[in-house]
Amino acid sequence: MKAVTRYPVLAALVAAALFMVAPFVIVALNAVKSPAEYSAHGPLSLPDGLYLDGLKDFWERVDFGRKLLNSVLISGSVAVLAVVLSVLNAYAIGIGRIKGRPWVLAFFVLANMLPQEALVYPIYYLLKEVGLYDTRLSVILVFTVIQSAFGTYLLSSVLGAFPKEVIEAARIDGANKWQVLWRVVVPVSRPTIGVLLVFFFIWTWNEFLLPLVMLISNDNQTVSVALGVLQGQRLMDATMTNAAALLGVLPAFLFFLIFQRTLARGIAVGAVK
Repeated sequence: MKAVTRYPVLAALVAAALFMVAPFVIVALNAVKSPAEYSAHGPLSLPDGLYLDGLKDFWERVDFGRKLLNSVLISGSVAVLAVVLSVLNAYAIGIGRIKGRPWVLAFFVLANMLPQEALVYPIYYLLKEVGLYDTRLSVILVFTVIQSAFGTYLLSSVLGAFPKEVIEAARIDGANKWQVLWRVVVPVSRPTIGVLLVFFFIWTWNEFLLPLVMLISNDNQTVSVALGVLQGQRLMDATMTNAAALLGVLPAFLFFLIFQRTLARGIAVGAVK
């Protein structure tokens, strides 16, 4: 009886997987078609061969190597810094039990609910005043604070249920607060921290509005900004558009595949807890 009920679920999962993978496959196929072949046979036909001029032309037109380096630098820095800041904040709130803990958590929840459109002008004016406008450091600082708001809220809930016996044993052994944090709390919470690291990288990689406003120089722009600006100028044919989409999503996809075990382990540990 159980085997019979599994088949509809399995079929639904396979259909959902195909539904999610199909757009990526179509983009990849159209990225290696020539414009003439695309016009003659449409987007759903198989390519007769590998036409790589679209990928090459897009790479050279937007200086994709520099944009890729900017995105990796910004997203990687934000992921690491936001995780560190989230851990420090959550340690003080979840384990340190600072005064006014509910109000502090409410503040972080409110920070997560604010739309980025409401932050554009204040951040733009502030960065202009301090001389950080149109620098990669400005975007790193802004997104570190934004991402750490969510990370602090999540980790505070996790560390709030941290076993007190473990912390007490560490303190009896002579560990101070920093040693308790880095030698006890962080290793035990590593699966959750790994999940946050992956999410922060991908979320920052996909950001568009704030980098568009804050990074106006061609040398500082990210991949998402370069894609949006070039497509808005209507300078690409259908083949180059698909090539741009493929190159834009491929690094984040590869990053996700590399760290999928970390993500799965973190989710599994959270489910067991």
